[in-house]
Amino acid sequence: MAIFLSIVATVSSAIHYYLWARLVRDVGWPAATHKGLTALLVGLALLLPLSFVLRAVPLSRAVQTPISWVLYTWMGLMFCLFVLLIPADLVRFVGWLIEKLSGAPVDPARRLFLARLFGGAVGVGGLAMAGWGLWSASRPVAVKPVDIALADLPPAFDGFRIVQMTDIHVGPTIGQEFIDQLVARANSLQPDLVAITGDLVDGSVAALGKFLEPLRNLKTKHGVYFVTGNHEYFSGADEWVAHLRSLGVTVLRNERVQILHGGAAIDLAGIDDPTGASFSSHGSDLPRALAGRDPSRPVILLAHQPKGADVAADHGVALQLSGHTHGGQIFPFNLLVKLQQPFVAGLHRLKNMAIYVSPGTGYWGPPMRVGAPAEITDITLRVA
Repeated sequence: MAIFLSIVATVSSAIHYYLWARLVRDVGWPAATHKGLTALLVGLALLLPLSFVLRAVPLSRAVQTPISWVLYTWMGLMFCLFVLLIPADLVRFVGWLIEKLSGAPVDPARRLFLARLFGGAVGVGGLAMAGWGLWSASRPVAVKPVDIALADLPPAFDGFRIVQMTDIHVGPTIGQEFIDQLVARANSLQPDLVAITGDLVDGSVAALGKFLEPLRNLKTKHGVYFVTGNHEYFSGADEWVAHLRSLGVTVLRNERVQILHGGAAIDLAGIDDPTGASFSSHGSDLPRALAGRDPSRPVILLAHQPKGADVAADHGVALQLSGHTHGGQIFPFNLLVKLQQPFVAGLHRLKNMAIYVSPGTGYWGPPMRVGAPAEITDITLRVA
């Protein structure tokens, strides 16, 4: 945690300095405005790392939630401004290079005009981008229907419906009201099965357990299933596993169950998130989950991270359901996610396996989504 916070503080300081240089220093604000904006950015740079430790501080939710909203909203706006400043600086660099190569004398007035022009455009654009993200994250989560054809699916399972929810991140800015809405939407779909593929919480059972009580009310024909995500291991995974089981949720920890439907059967398997190996006795073990299975039955795998899908395909998995990526959450972060995860969002094919990666049902950190809307995924299985 100390190393993580040190990295966060360093990156935060560098980005805040960059924002100050381009949006305060170069723009030439009046002295009083310059000092005020400088003090504000310094304060936010110092406070932002605290957003990562607030969950461990025994503050009342009435205190913690408003602080978290301010800090996380600024985190999102900071990212939007940073993203827009980079192309603006590239344009400014090309102009500087042309000026340098042409040998024309430096015109301070022109440079100030351009700094104000680009600074104003970035400021307005960043606010618009962040505002859109706030609206997108705060509106009711949309249901996304997805048909997935599987070659060896028993005919009795044609039309079998799985509602997938993932990366809900109940925490400082997401509470029981959000869970109530998700449960109502899921029940309205009348699913055969509900799969929650990790990162359900961002905090301890003591702080957040009561907010998950509505999960008891999920109505399905074949149950509600859960696998751990990396954030469960930052929040006390063993306690959460026990708590979810007390709510009637089946937690699959490197194991599988048989789903009987219309006289036919398939296997549903679930594995721990790989992060668990570093925090506790948990850890991903796909061979254990699939050991001794009947190869004539297709297996659906719940795995929080899409990374490792090639291994699942080699083990004969028919369909993998994952999350973790948030679809990037705020564009163009999806381009960076692509460097770490093989699939960012949507339905993909890998060898003989289908994999669906949900962009998430909630959000993490900034209460914003830009170019990656949240979804409740309504999956219908079809015979290929």
